[in-house]
Amino acid sequence: ANSHISHWLKEDMNPLLLQVFRSVVWVYSVITFIPWYFFSGAGDNLERARRIKASSVSGHPAGPYRAINSQEKLSAWLHPRVDTLDKMFEYATSRFPKRDCLGTREVLSEEDELQPNGKVFKKVILGNYNWLSYEDTYGAAKCFGSGLAALGQKPQCNIAIFCETRAEWVVAAQACFMYNFPLVTLYSTLGPMAIAHGLNETEITHIITSKDLLQSRLKAIVCDVPRLQYIIVVDSKPTSWPNIPRGIMVYSMDAVKEMGSKPENSEYLTALQPENSDLAVIMYTSGSTGIPKGVMISHGNIIAGITGMAERLPNLNETDTYIGYLPLAHVLELSAELVCISHGCRIGYSSPQTLADQSTKIKKGSKGDTSVLKPTLMAAVPEIMDRIYKNVMTKVEEMSKLQKTLFVLAYNYKMEQISKGYGTPLCDSLVFKRVRALLGGNMRVLLSGGAPLSAATQRFMNICLCCPVGQGYGLTETCGAGTISEIWDYSTGRVGAPLVCSEIKLKDWEEGGYYSTDKPNPRGEIVIGGPNVTMGYYKNETKNREDFFVDERGQRWFCTGDIGEFHADGCLKIIDRKKDLVKLQAGEYVSLGKVEAVLKNCSLIDNICAYANSDESYVISFVVPNHKQLMVLAEQMQVRGTWEEMCNNSQMEKEVLRIITEAAISAQMERFEIPKKIRLSAEPWTPETGLVTDAFKLKRKELKTHYQDDIERMYGGK
Repeated sequence: ANSHISHWLKEDMNPLLLQVFRSVVWVYSVITFIPWYFFSGAGDNLERARRIKASSVSGHPAGPYRAINSQEKLSAWLHPRVDTLDKMFEYATSRFPKRDCLGTREVLSEEDELQPNGKVFKKVILGNYNWLSYEDTYGAAKCFGSGLAALGQKPQCNIAIFCETRAEWVVAAQACFMYNFPLVTLYSTLGPMAIAHGLNETEITHIITSKDLLQSRLKAIVCDVPRLQYIIVVDSKPTSWPNIPRGIMVYSMDAVKEMGSKPENSEYLTALQPENSDLAVIMYTSGSTGIPKGVMISHGNIIAGITGMAERLPNLNETDTYIGYLPLAHVLELSAELVCISHGCRIGYSSPQTLADQSTKIKKGSKGDTSVLKPTLMAAVPEIMDRIYKNVMTKVEEMSKLQKTLFVLAYNYKMEQISKGYGTPLCDSLVFKRVRALLGGNMRVLLSGGAPLSAATQRFMNICLCCPVGQGYGLTETCGAGTISEIWDYSTGRVGAPLVCSEIKLKDWEEGGYYSTDKPNPRGEIVIGGPNVTMGYYKNETKNREDFFVDERGQRWFCTGDIGEFHADGCLKIIDRKKDLVKLQAGEYVSLGKVEAVLKNCSLIDNICAYANSDESYVISFVVPNHKQLMVLAEQMQVRGTWEEMCNNSQMEKEVLRIITEAAISAQMERFEIPKKIRLSAEPWTPETGLVTDAFKLKRKELKTHYQDDIERMYGGK
């Protein structure tokens, strides 16, 4: 997309106008430079961005690498003696009793809106946020936990939560932490068999869920979970639950809290407070392959992980507002919210469908969640940011020539300035204010995780949302913690230095040809060690022996399967993944992930999956094209028809392949890495279609099955 912008510049600019603009900018810069330089600390910013952030403690290029401020020892907690999640919440409640903790928007009305194509969309009109204070939340969690105990839930026996991201999720989780019930989390897009597998493997008797999920997902599998006795529904109570099998009791959350507040049930709490090494969460990860695995996360693991994350969020305090909308059953969202709670921030809940004024469920003319909440912090998966980026670019395309010119000039001017560590207050207030308003106008830091963020999107966020993006790297197996880039580091494509709770080694991988002795940068498989490395997979010893090990000091390590390189300043860049490597017929190794990462930057492509068969000599790809860009292309080529017909048109396929090939060549990809044939997919890939995980990572096996006929056609030479 940046080539996009510079290509407008060449094409649309009147040279005289450009000269005038440059002179004005120059005069403005000269006049304001000296006072501004001293007041803004720009010199410090650049200094900070350039300094060394981590180094190898052994002096060897393979590491282990540690952050500069944790060379002596890794951090495991924020406050001494606050070493379990219940203590952490108690600590926060004692410091911020009256402050807002969890907020939910009131639903004023719901209506069905008929679309021109005959489909019906649900639209909601939402009111203001209603808040629970820290002491309200603590009280609710205490009563709920006590009520669960009264219903026969025992300490150190697993309990499951299967619920959307909302305030009740956190109340239930805090209750479980307080009473030492290990919490099994499952996300709603796992298939029915996977959910039943998770519940049976962990021997669940009690499950916490919502009305919607009970109706749509759980009801169908209740019979496949023989131990299940109690279902607790977090929504306000309907009187009866039709057709739930006999022997299963359904309670509302309120009824359980009421039970817990009775004086005779108050003795449960003293029974068993968790230790630092006790299990807090068993988190099922969808994994890109096969049956989901449950990752065992102790209280100490989460505390260490959030200690590391908090250190990369400058001046995080009780005046911050976080917007929560990603699945809480994901380690990224859960740790981000716990970081906020440990610092007294408030969390307002949202959903991908109600996030912004333009979101799908928000009625035209009414306000989305970001406009009402005006958050200062947000975690986002690249998918969401790409969506915002594309929306804005579409709007820019529709501007008048003059407006477009101004936008492009401001964009390029600001890109130049921030790379020197300078701010652009004038551009921000004149040009980018409207874009910034998309996320409420107060965004201070965006945390990106879950998948690599393209350089173009990251740059766009930095420039138009006037907001640094901290790109992070971590896995469920390391509690989401690993690295996060510092927010004044504006370089793209890197994930930053190790957090203060972790150290990272590079392990040579011969097959892929990655060695710690490589020049200019040491490369290898990323291995993460530290107190945030989890206790392993639930009931899966074989996999534990493959992926985890303990060193002579008793510290746990996890082998990630990702390939990285360390730069001179101690920042990590993810360059490949072991699983994505395929050997072609002539013996060349192709990294499918690398092919996808490069081609995703092409504005025609919304998503892409590269595929290669070892007995073939070339790579093929499935492409989800960008709707708007493909339409423009179809018009140029005079191809008419429905969206499906366009995607199935062989002329279009050829033309898209030509554009992709050009992009690949200009990105210096090897000849054998460039797809020789492609298939345009008319349907987008979403977690609901089962072709990508909840974090929008490709499920290669499912995609291969789904496109089996096309694979045979593209390799059969037909």
